[in-house]
Amino acid sequence: MTGHISILMYHQVGDMPSMPTHRSTYCHHERFAAQMAFLHRFGYRVLGLDAAVAALRGDQPIPPRAVVLTFDDGYENFYEYAYPVLNRYGFPAIVYLLSGLLGGPAVWFTADRRDTPPLMGPDRIRELRRLGVDFGSHGVSHAKLTDVTAARVEEELTRSKAALEDLLGEEVRHFCYPYGRHNAAVVEAARAAGYRTAVTCVRAAATDRDDLLALPRKAISYGDNLAGYFWKLHMKNRRKAA
Repeated sequence: MTGHISILMYHQVGDMPSMPTHRSTYCHHERFAAQMAFLHRFGYRVLGLDAAVAALRGDQPIPPRAVVLTFDDGYENFYEYAYPVLNRYGFPAIVYLLSGLLGGPAVWFTADRRDTPPLMGPDRIRELRRLGVDFGSHGVSHAKLTDVTAARVEEELTRSKAALEDLLGEEVRHFCYPYGRHNAAVVEAARAAGYRTAVTCVRAAATDRDDLLALPRKAISYGDNLAGYFWKLHMKNRRKAA
């Protein structure tokens, strides 16, 4: 496949033991560092999401080996483990935040009987924004948008956007569907709310044929060594729902 962008999906990055379940929501910091070194050494073009959108819209060519780095939920461990590595290589990234849970625990983990790691608070978010990290919305409360009323969908989309814009002092253009849950009605609600893009958990490369409000991503899992990472970058391009 040519003319595509690998939008990579990360969640937590940190010093954590092997995870038997939910492995796509964890990445050990040593593997993350190795993955970023791999991208740097072999000349991958790590794009900010706005630059990727310009390429997908045809405003500029899609560069070869193009990659976007996305981080869901806004965990505090992003600051300690992921940001220093990104900064070392000058890689842009976007973190999707839950406006109603800033500075609190990841309470939705309790449904799976997992520990609830802390999320970044407002001061940390503003600090990282000054350092060049981009932020988008992940909703207010990590709700499954396909399982709630249309009114609740609208609230999750619009209230989070307004709150984060107030926090950051700038437009919030990008959204991430919690759990990847989306359908035609949810996508149209995101469009109506004024988002420029929204990302899903559909496993594929993004191309100029994709709706910008339903962009696919490639999940990076706890178990991915560099061989698996390479395979996801270059082979995992066809659409497959998560």
